Amino acid sequence: MSVVINTNTAASLASYNLSSTNVNLQRSLNRLSSGSRINSSADDAGGTAVSMKLSASIRRTDATLANVNNSLAFLQTQDGVLKNADKVLNRMSELAMLSTDITKSTNDLALYNTELTQLKGQLNLMLNEQFNGIDLFSTGANASADGIAFDDDATLLVVTSHDGSQTVGITQADLNQVVFDITDTNSGSVMNISTTTNAENAVDYIQGAIQDLATLRANNGAEQSRLSFAADMLSINKINLESANSRILDVDVASESSQLARFNILQQAGTAMLAQANTASQAVLRLLVS
Repeated sequence: MSVVINTNTAASLASYNLSSTNVNLQRSLNRLSSGSRINSSADDAGGTAVSMKLSASIRRTDATLANVNNSLAFLQTQDGVLKNADKVLNRMSELAMLSTDITKSTNDLALYNTELTQLKGQLNLMLNEQFNGIDLFSTGANASADGIAFDDDATLLVVTSHDGSQTVGITQADLNQVVFDITDTNSGSVMNISTTTNAENAVDYIQGAIQDLATLRANNGAEQSRLSFAADMLSINKINLESANSRILDVDVASESSQLARFNILQQAGTAMLAQANTASQAVLRLLVS
C-alpha cells in the first residue's frame, strides 16, 4: 500500500461513518423526545399517509359518537315528557272514576271537571316541547325544519358510522294522538265529567289514551336501547382505530432507547477513529526527516 499525503482515505471513511451515526443519533433523539416514530414524512412516507387517514377516521368517529349521544339525550328528554303525560293521564283517570260516584253532587262534579280541564290544557302544552329547537313530538303531518329532514313516519335519521353509511331512525312520538283520544268521539265535543254518564265514557277514553301513551314510551325505550348499542360500537371502533394508528405513529420507547445507546457508542468510537486516521499520515514525516 502506497504512502500518500494529499488523500487520507481512512479519515474520509471514518468521517462518513461518523456523519451517518450522527444522523441516526439525531433521529433517535427526535423520536424519544416527541414520542412519535414519524416526525416527518421522510421517516415513513407510506406510514404517514395511512396515519393521516386513520387520524381523520378517529376524529370523525369522535364527532359521530357525540351526535349519537345528543340523539340519546333527545330521546331521554322525550321520555321525560311522556312520563309526565302519564302522571297527568293517571290523575285524569282518577278524576273520571271519582265522578262516576252517584253520591257526588253537581257542584262536586263541576269541581272535578275544572281540574280535568286544567290537566287537558297541560297535556296540550306538552305537544310543543322541544330539544334544542327540534320538536320532540310530531303533529301527525310530514314536516321539515331548521334544515332537518323528516321522512314519511316523522323520523329523524341519526348517522351511526364515521363514514355516514349507517343510520338509525328515532321517532318523533305522536303525542297528538293521545290528546285526540281524550275527545268525546261520539259527539265530537271535548271530553268532560260534569255528569256521571260522561264520566263513565271518559274512563274508557282515558284508558285508550293511556294505552297509546304506553306504546309511545315502549317505542322510545327501544330506540334508546338501539342507540346505546350504536354508541358502544362507535367507542369500540375508536379504540381499535387508535390502536392501529399507534402501531404506525408511536415510537417503541424500549427499542428506540437501545438504538440510542448503540448510536451513542458508535459516535464515540467514530470520533476516536477519526482522530486516529488524521494522525496516521504523520508517519510520513519520519521518512522525510530520517
